[in-house]
Amino acid sequence: MAPVRIITDSASDLPQSEADRLGIDVVSLTIRFGAEEFLDRDLSPAEFWSKCASSTTLPESSAPSPGAFQEAFERAAAEGCDGIVVVALTSLLSATFSSATLAAEAVKGKIPVSIIDTRAATMSEGLLAIELGEMAQAGKSMEEIVARGNQLVPELGVIATIDTLEHLIKGGRLGGAKAFLGQILSIKPILAVREGVVAEAGKARTRSKALAILAQVARDAGPIRRISVIHSQCPDTQTLIDLVSDIPTKYPLVIADMGSTIGTHGGPGIIGVAWIREAN
Repeated sequence: MAPVRIITDSASDLPQSEADRLGIDVVSLTIRFGAEEFLDRDLSPAEFWSKCASSTTLPESSAPSPGAFQEAFERAAAEGCDGIVVVALTSLLSATFSSATLAAEAVKGKIPVSIIDTRAATMSEGLLAIELGEMAQAGKSMEEIVARGNQLVPELGVIATIDTLEHLIKGGRLGGAKAFLGQILSIKPILAVREGVVAEAGKARTRSKALAILAQVARDAGPIRRISVIHSQCPDTQTLIDLVSDIPTKYPLVIADMGSTIGTHGGPGIIGVAWIREAN
């Protein structure tokens, strides 16, 4: 058991195999389809996308409650951890960071908690959790882990293309006029998380051209330390994997399923690349 526990939220899309390997606790956001409510990780990616296809209402997500984080913090304290580092979804898109902050206040005196606002989402957040999880497993101090996390936040990147703008429009994550124009022209929008918010990062006429752009942006971002392909069970996932497979990185490519939280806003067909650049 690592003396420092790394905790992240389900918007990180961290593969369960990596969470298990590194002893990382994942706190789930909540997903709603109308009156039906699920915890993100209780709903597998396959089940989520199946429900999206059959549901008459678009899904919505909400941040974990402070109580959900407090439960994870108290579990770490009970298991003898010396401290907790939370790798959190960007505070500019979700109340997840705020919930973790309130929970940290509630356990003050029981166990020290430090929360890193990644200003990121999906596997750029997940890759940082892996980086810090490996440090915790190697016995690094809480101070060392927090310092490294904060050093790497500016080096996180993620870029994706989506097939439908409906989820982003209704979720309020993209201006309706621009989204409508994209639909009329059948353009494949390319989006990135920049400085903690979703931003337009280009467009392509075809899906294959969009995938090539994703790979090129990741390649140009180098030198890359860690890289991941995130997908929503897309038939062209292997195409993107092949396009990024020759990008030099220190660690092997991580393939991750797009979970319910990010999938709620991106919709079916979303696929992307996330990375951590080497810090200067």
